[in-house]
Amino acid sequence: MQRSIVIAYLLWFFLGLLGIHRFYCGKYISGIIWFLTGGLCGIGWIIDIFLIPSMVSEDNNS
Repeated sequence: MQRSIVIAYLLWFFLGLLGIHRFYCGKYISGIIWFLTGGLCGIGWIIDIFLIPSMVSEDNNS
C-alpha cells in the first residue's frame, strides 16, 4: 500500500507527539518511543519535519 506524504504530515501535525505518523510510515519501534516520551519531549517531533519524506519513501519502496 502506497503511503502519502500529505497524510503523514497531517498525522505529524495533529498527532505527532504520540508518534502516529511513525506508525503510519512503518516505524513501529520509534513510534512506541514517541508515544511514551511525547515525541522525545517535542524535540523529535520538530526534527520529523525533515524526516517524513524519507520515511514515507522508504516505506513505499519496501
